[in-house]
Amino acid sequence: MSSPAAPEHALAPGEIAKPNTAWIWRVFGILVGITGVEFVFVFLMHPSTLRNSIFIVLTILKAFFIVGEFMHLKHETKGLIWTILVPVALLIWLLVALITEGSFIGEVLENMFK
Repeated sequence: MSSPAAPEHALAPGEIAKPNTAWIWRVFGILVGITGVEFVFVFLMHPSTLRNSIFIVLTILKAFFIVGEFMHLKHETKGLIWTILVPVALLIWLLVALITEGSFIGEVLENMFK
């Protein structure tokens, strides 16, 4: 499978490839959209575990998209993709669990010392 930036036809000797910037602008638009949604959640929701979890998931989604597009992971074999995705999914689960438990312990300690 060819890269989105690769030309579709063979070039003649000395011919300069036509720039293919459409995919760059598409990636830019998607990243701006995800970042905009992150800002909406961070600045319009009250601090809570749900807000933090949403923010973390959107940030990791953005990181996956960047890795897939600019490091060409989406063009790799399925085995390599799953080797990367499974540990990261477990890491996301760990982060959500730690945030949930941390906020619970924080509330307990806050109520204990009142």
